Amino acid sequence: MSLKKASLINANSTWQEVTLAGEIYEPSTSLLFNTGEWRVNKPITDWNKCTQCLLCVPYCPDSSIPVKDGKRLEFDYFHCKGCGICAAVCPVNAITMIKED
Repeated sequence: MSLKKASLINANSTWQEVTLAGEIYEPSTSLLFNTGEWRVNKPITDWNKCTQCLLCVPYCPDSSIPVKDGKRLEFDYFHCKGCGICAAVCPVNAITMIKED
């Protein structure tokens, strides 16, 4: 498979050959990268309130709420970006967003 190339002018006003994006060459590569590094707020679960309804799981756009044996586990902070959707959809307010350290 050959990579597509294009020429563009860089910040120094010189021509530069670059590889075009847009094609996926290896599946699931985002699993290898810490995509949660830019998080400003992070979700914290109050396990005393959590009813294990799992409503937060399908709403998470990053699949950062693992489930095992029908119960949700602690957040995958390696991939969680802190969007707060999980906290917004939690019917018992068991998830709180706090400022990331």
